[in-house]
Amino acid sequence: MKKILITGITGLLGSYLAKKLAGEAQLSGIKRPGSSTHLLGGLAENINWYEGEITDVEMLAEACSEQDLVIHSAGLVSFDDSKKEALLKTNTYATACLVNALLTLKKPKLVFISSVAALGREGNDSPINEEKKWVNSKMNTPYGISKHLAELEVWRGAQEGLQVMVFNPSVLLGKVEDERSSSQIYRYVLDENRYFPLGNVNYIDIRDAVNIMVQLIDRGEWNERYIISKESLSYETFFREMAAVFGKKAPQKPLSNWLSSLVVSWASFQNRFSNNKIPISRQTIRAAQSRIVYDNGKIKNITGFSFTPLRDTLQWAMDKT
Repeated sequence: MKKILITGITGLLGSYLAKKLAGEAQLSGIKRPGSSTHLLGGLAENINWYEGEITDVEMLAEACSEQDLVIHSAGLVSFDDSKKEALLKTNTYATACLVNALLTLKKPKLVFISSVAALGREGNDSPINEEKKWVNSKMNTPYGISKHLAELEVWRGAQEGLQVMVFNPSVLLGKVEDERSSSQIYRYVLDENRYFPLGNVNYIDIRDAVNIMVQLIDRGEWNERYIISKESLSYETFFREMAAVFGKKAPQKPLSNWLSSLVVSWASFQNRFSNNKIPISRQTIRAAQSRIVYDNGKIKNITGFSFTPLRDTLQWAMDKT
């Protein structure tokens, strides 16, 4: 049985990957002292744990030393401009530390969970595929920049002998009760907010994402990048579908550009005088107002995967069993 280390195993995607791989591999994980393992359920008892910060080079070397594969899904997701340094430390520097540990140990295989945000945004309507080159743009968030820089570290590792695979997932739809990162999108409709952004949302059921990732890992075509996304829908349609399943009133009013500018100005003013920061910036508003489409043709052609219908995903998301 092969040995797999998953960083970020206590997080949303990491925990779903662990559940998928349980029984097929001997799993190890890295967590901070005192971190909750509730997303893993009973599986947590069967994981070989390493405790410490993801930037602890000695701990990383120890954790990676006996592994056949490392899946790096640890990271900070934030769209708060005040978190720029934390994003660079957790997403970029930590990835560099992991790459260096693997190169030193001559461990050749690394799967990196990036984000579609790392592909960059330019504000046009052209679909973005795996060949997209990063372009500096006002639409790029600090989060996207940190993941892009982390990818550069991974590709550096590939140039120095690592076998790498990079996944760029879009919004991951887990369960409402997960209450992690992208699952928070449900709260917008559950709270019956009135406005919907003018742009598109690219998404995928987290179970589909994990199944595709594992299938591609098993396929073993290294030094490749894969966009992991089902489709792109307007926020208006996406929220309307969600509201129908959740039994809530859907957002009815479009968020115009002048109103979005007012929201950003208000959030910036509030953040000056409050400890409870509002995670809204001009980049996040621009992203929500844009009609970006991420092309999933590569994974469809390779895997022939049949995606879960949105309504089925949303019904599962609400199910507490």
